Amino acid sequence: MNDRPDELIRSAIQSKILRGKRALVLGIANEHSIAYGCARVFRDLGADLAVTYLNEKARPYVEPLARELGASIFAPCDVAQSGQLESVFEQIRTTWGSLDIALHSIAFAPKNDLQGRLVDSSDEGFKVAMDISCHSFIRMARLAEPLMSEGGTLLAMSYHGAEKVVPNYNLMGPVKAALESAVRYLAYELGQRHIRVHAVSPGPLKTRAASGLKDFDVLLTEAVERAPIGELVDIEDVGLTAAYLTTPFARRLTGTTTYVDGGLSIMA
Repeated sequence: MNDRPDELIRSAIQSKILRGKRALVLGIANEHSIAYGCARVFRDLGADLAVTYLNEKARPYVEPLARELGASIFAPCDVAQSGQLESVFEQIRTTWGSLDIALHSIAFAPKNDLQGRLVDSSDEGFKVAMDISCHSFIRMARLAEPLMSEGGTLLAMSYHGAEKVVPNYNLMGPVKAALESAVRYLAYELGQRHIRVHAVSPGPLKTRAASGLKDFDVLLTEAVERAPIGELVDIEDVGLTAAYLTTPFARRLTGTTTYVDGGLSIMA
């Protein structure tokens, strides 16, 4: 493969197409996180960043990345804790006064529910998974809306298991399906305010969150074997796609689920 795509990427970065934009990124856990890949591309394209970390245990892993990215805002955010997401948006309001991009890359289900059959999932496990992985995105949208008075872009992270059955994805399949549906309804409700809403659906990636899935290595191997491009995607690939959706190049797109998976999702 020639290096022409890399030249195009360098050219886009040099253009700083997101200069002057302000972006919130939720969900960085470490340097392997999808959220970090997205934040890095946003920053390379000129955006100013607000970055969050889950708790004090996670802070030592995320804080050096926030410094590297030159984040203007660095704050704790456990969406399961009352008031923490609201506090982040209050900091954005007082520091910036407005917001252009908000990316949600958060998902969680209790281990027993995640690794067990959907039919055996507990009431509490289902509620927790839905609240953290889906409803917190809706809450984020509600808080972002008044700060996006001149329009903006909301992004959520999904997976092909929302649309088709992926063995061992289990409880997260219905949860991600709900998330993708929420993206469509939010796109409809916020469109008149020029706020566009998208889901990005990466192929299998080696992240800490994915490691909780049973037989995840099998998914990675099958992805390479079955994807038309024959390669795994990486966090930069996801970041480039997410960034594209925030630019004027995608100004007439909203409510979509965009796959970044080397074509894996088109295969029967």
